[in-house]
Amino acid sequence: MKVCNYVMLILCMFSCTVDYGEHYVRYNGFPEEIMLKAVAETVQPDTVFLRYPFRIAVRDSLAVVMDLHNTDYYFHAFTYPDWKYVAAFGRRGEGPEEMLSAETFRFLSYDSLWALDANRQQISRWRISPVERSAERLEVIDLDKSLVRTLDFCVTDDGFIVPDYLGAFRYHRLSPQGETIRSEGDIPTEKKRDDGSRPALAQAWRSFVNFHPRRDILVMATQLGETLEIFHLKDSVRTVVYGPYGEPEFRIVQNESIPIGIMGFSDVCVTDSFIYAVFHGRTFRDIQAVLQKGEPSESGGRSIYVFDLNGKPARKYTLDRAIYGINVDEQKRIITATDVNHDEQIIRFEI
Repeated sequence: MKVCNYVMLILCMFSCTVDYGEHYVRYNGFPEEIMLKAVAETVQPDTVFLRYPFRIAVRDSLAVVMDLHNTDYYFHAFTYPDWKYVAAFGRRGEGPEEMLSAETFRFLSYDSLWALDANRQQISRWRISPVERSAERLEVIDLDKSLVRTLDFCVTDDGFIVPDYLGAFRYHRLSPQGETIRSEGDIPTEKKRDDGSRPALAQAWRSFVNFHPRRDILVMATQLGETLEIFHLKDSVRTVVYGPYGEPEFRIVQNESIPIGIMGFSDVCVTDSFIYAVFHGRTFRDIQAVLQKGEPSESGGRSIYVFDLNGKPARKYTLDRAIYGINVDEQKRIITATDVNHDEQIIRFEI
């Protein structure tokens, strides 16, 4: 009896030293898997060379592509679907009308394209005219000085939503003037950590975000690991879904997080009915092994995961090419994507 009590005491002590947080919903697969073959879009030749087409958005008869590693301009507008060149804008430089960096953009309408400059901590609004083949910057919003280098954002009816990068919250709501209104949520890790590791935890949990204004749904997809967060903002309900790779894996070196798991998602898009997320699933060990051989490492993901608006897996698209950014048109049943590995950089998939 004494031995039994002693064992129970040891087990209790062990359970107290390994402190785990809440356990979230898991998915292990998809009820439907479909192979998709890419079709290259015919972009008007001799107009622009895209070095690293990272993001893409289509609205009506206009498409905008963001070039992450450009030499002159971050953004390029084309007519759609014939892909004739319209204008370049967001000039790279240190001048007052130029951008030091570009992280992403939100294309709402011809006179409401919002672009994020993380280095300047600014969000700018642009008007694009396909008729005049021009782009004009209409306003610039300076972000709250208390924010740490904002890397993503969403536009809402009452301002902006930006992720938190210090680990104290999950995201901040900003006014139309860029001031913090309130901060909400927390990082949904299942592993309890001391407060000193929160900034490193936030780095590892960097997520790509997307917002559906009519549904009032915010979605966050982790760049590392395989975790999806769905915020139904009207009802203040959050759903956290872990995939087979779970939460981001990392180690802390001099207060910085060093990834040791996998590359996870690289883009996420919320439509009226579904959530689409580009998934990589490659380990950093495998990526490093390829680079050490002197071989080019493929960039992007060869899967698009589809969930319903509550995070339930719906289907998986397996692609014949790796992609980074996507634009989903459910009515036309087309996914337009960027490919940084081939000369044909703008492709589409029929779904």
